[in-house]
Amino acid sequence: MRTRGTRGLTFRALAVGLAASAALTACGVAGASGSSVATKDKLIIGVYADQPGLGRLSGSTYQGFDIEIAKQIAKFMHVKTVEFKTITADNREGKLQKGEVDLVVGSYSITPDRKTKVSFAGPYYVAHQSILVRASDAAQVTDVHHLAGRRVCRVKKSVSFPRVQKERGVPVVPVDATGYNDCLTKLVAKQLDAVSTDDLILAGLYAENAREGGPALKLVKTSFSDEPYGVGIKQGDVDGCEAVNKAITQMYQQNIPGRLLQVQFGSSDLDFTWTVPQFEGCE
Repeated sequence: MRTRGTRGLTFRALAVGLAASAALTACGVAGASGSSVATKDKLIIGVYADQPGLGRLSGSTYQGFDIEIAKQIAKFMHVKTVEFKTITADNREGKLQKGEVDLVVGSYSITPDRKTKVSFAGPYYVAHQSILVRASDAAQVTDVHHLAGRRVCRVKKSVSFPRVQKERGVPVVPVDATGYNDCLTKLVAKQLDAVSTDDLILAGLYAENAREGGPALKLVKTSFSDEPYGVGIKQGDVDGCEAVNKAITQMYQQNIPGRLLQVQFGSSDLDFTWTVPQFEGCE
């Protein structure tokens, strides 16, 4: 059994956090019972299987930015074995709550509503919501308000569609999809007009379509939200949260996220964040 993780703070406060860690680790609630992810030699990590560039199952191998981030977190936590398990936006909270997965690493934006059901470490990256359209429609869609009256993809339990329809008040026509890869299929088939979600997801869909020789698409250069990608963890596991935060900080010390972003999305025209995000804090 491994020792518990120490408190991971922001990059600038790392030295202070590490100095205080010895006192803090003795009081973690979940860790005291031995159920914390900070004490496990094997982690089951929930990831997506249908998000090109982020989490994609190819044969028996998971690939993408989130997959590599998950591997790095496990490495810095000194975990011996990692098993990936497919999750969806609809079932990830339930899998964490039931203990079917130990962590979720999959474009999991931290929101107040989700924090009532699960806890979050991180974020490990902050994405921004944008829009993907067919190139033939690009001149007419340069802003989220230009989606009015258009068919927009809606993935169950994703916060992206409500951000357009409810938060921005744009009167769009919803077209349901099982996931964002399904959104891409429907966009290419002209069953919908736009996909609006995190820019990293859209960049992955854009690249996937190009690889498959699909029709020309356009990644609209607009961003209208911050999407802090957190690591989902069972509520109450303070020790585990702190251990994951420490691992994320160590990753940024070595510029690992930056290199992974370049590998997966370097061909896109996105502006990446290179510094460690402000952590939410472990509660």
